[in-house]
Amino acid sequence: MKNKKRARFRASQISRRDFIGGTCAASVFSIVPQYVLGGAGQTAPSERVNIAVIGTGGQGIVNIKSLLRHKDARIIAIADPNEESDYSRFYYKGTGGRKPALKLINDFYAQEDSAKSFKKCTPYIDFREMFDREKAIDAVLVATPDHVHAVASMAAINRGKHVYCEKPLAHSVYEVRQVTEGARRAGLATQMGNHGHSGEGIRLTCEWIWDGAIGAIKEVHAWTGGGSRFTVDERPKESPPVPLGLQWDLWLGPAPYRPYHPYYHPYTWRNWWAFGTGGIGDMACHNIDPAFWALKLVHPVSVETINTKVTKEVTPQGSTVKYEFAARGDLPAVTLTWYDGDHRPPRPEELEPKRRLGGNGILFVGETGKILCGGWAGSPRLIPESKMKEYQRPDKTLPRSKGHHRDWLDACKGGKPASANFDYTGPLTETVLLGNVAQRIGKKIIWDGKNLKVTNIPEANKYVRSPYRTGWDLNHT
Repeated sequence: MKNKKRARFRASQISRRDFIGGTCAASVFSIVPQYVLGGAGQTAPSERVNIAVIGTGGQGIVNIKSLLRHKDARIIAIADPNEESDYSRFYYKGTGGRKPALKLINDFYAQEDSAKSFKKCTPYIDFREMFDREKAIDAVLVATPDHVHAVASMAAINRGKHVYCEKPLAHSVYEVRQVTEGARRAGLATQMGNHGHSGEGIRLTCEWIWDGAIGAIKEVHAWTGGGSRFTVDERPKESPPVPLGLQWDLWLGPAPYRPYHPYYHPYTWRNWWAFGTGGIGDMACHNIDPAFWALKLVHPVSVETINTKVTKEVTPQGSTVKYEFAARGDLPAVTLTWYDGDHRPPRPEELEPKRRLGGNGILFVGETGKILCGGWAGSPRLIPESKMKEYQRPDKTLPRSKGHHRDWLDACKGGKPASANFDYTGPLTETVLLGNVAQRIGKKIIWDGKNLKVTNIPEANKYVRSPYRTGWDLNHT
């Protein structure tokens, strides 16, 4: 059943089309403002997606800049417990937080809008207050730290708002399942922020593999150079003052309370089990994506870690995680191995001496050849290059993307689902986060994907679901 919000949104579109196409349309054009009808350079309110952004750190700013490129998207509210932080040490190369995000948005719309139509974006510290006050929100983009992904996404879903959530979809396997099923029940338009899924490379990879370019595939390797850069194993003992403009208790959200420390915020939260999901949570949703789509993977039957040092508090500096998937229809059983930090797969003998595997990528090992792709589902190549030159490429059969945010916006307006919607990225993210379950228990786990349960080591199930503080709940936030 489609949710009420989406039904109202579609109804407004239909009403507008009927109005414009009606027999009396010509007689009323002179008295109806052009912005209502969506004239040249204008977007009618009935075709605009009103968006709220939750989380305005580095990646939040990246997403905001992308949304501002779309005339039919309007950011009407933002929420973040942090006013401003310096991200210049990291790849974002700037500042993040409510203050710079608000300036970016309002400066842009002030230039785009006429003086009469300009309306400022409204900032909030607490996204729950934002939902209580902003009734015009159609869709929500979530770009918080991992531990808030699920509670923020479910708050939107429970209110009938379409959702775009950064990867990984949630902090725990259980949360991923709840968010996926909640969005499906509500009939909402969804998209996860693994933007490589909207690229050309992943589509070529699928088409070539389905064409039989390298035969049946029983082995896949994927990797990233990213991982924890911390050398500490325990929480810091000192408690420096909370920076001005940061609401620390609210930043913690559902996570158990601990004193503020710059080791946790603004960027390095990813290295702590309480807030992040480590190198695998950061990058596997990007780099194993081609395997999930091309090989039609869903739930692994077992997961184990190899040569991985894990502590109670901090994610690994480097890890190797091995997933086993059962046969699927006419596709054989396959082993997928993930590497991060300084861990790498064996170098394929087909790769020319001067060529490198690269810092991110995926390698498909088939019965008759190998395909090497760059990170973020980048351009595939048969190796060695002589095989690539000989290969007769098949026709392009998969629909091409108009852009990761564009596809989501179109879905919000009643178009076809975006290709990285939660029904697809939910099982992908569950698999990724199962790697952390295996890492933390330190043993091979046997997985019952349907029932969301480790069957051979009962105590491992405590890592399938994250604990919540009182006052935070997926269904009542």
